[in-house]
Amino acid sequence: MTSPDPQAIVLIGPMGAGKTSVGRRVAKRLGRTFTDTDAAIVRVHGPIADIFAEHGEPHFRALERDAVAVALETGGVVSLGGGAVLDETTRERLRPHRVALLTVAPRVVARRLGEAATRPLLTAGDETPIARWERIYAERRPVYESVADATFDTSSGPLENIVTAIAEWAVPSADLPGARA
Repeated sequence: MTSPDPQAIVLIGPMGAGKTSVGRRVAKRLGRTFTDTDAAIVRVHGPIADIFAEHGEPHFRALERDAVAVALETGGVVSLGGGAVLDETTRERLRPHRVALLTVAPRVVARRLGEAATRPLLTAGDETPIARWERIYAERRPVYESVADATFDTSSGPLENIVTAIAEWAVPSADLPGARA
């Protein structure tokens, strides 16, 4: 296991952009730890849908803020839930870290999300899940863009190309594991 890096590589973006899949691979490529803050919350508190149903979104957001703080202290590669950056304290905590925004086209996210029943924000209201996703993304996009240092679209191409692009952006090539000086 590697020692914590004081500067984490943080992946933000909407639901279905691939933050967890890409984050795991970037961490492996760079020889760093990986933390998915949603997974960390689920491990301790149970399913996110249950947290929303039993305690409401504000309670979930407080748990999320705490999970992000712990993950950033640990360093490595950190994947945040789609709404984590809405919290001002979280945005402040992201300042010293490298933040990559992962984007995805609505046509692609519809396939990725599949059954939205496990995503409480997509099942609320009268909209279809994809219409709700599009509205939520449009609302959050200015915040994502204000926090991000770079943007990577995950809509097409081999996942490994995106992983390589993020790894090369995040760490100078001479510092990549296996790179020659």
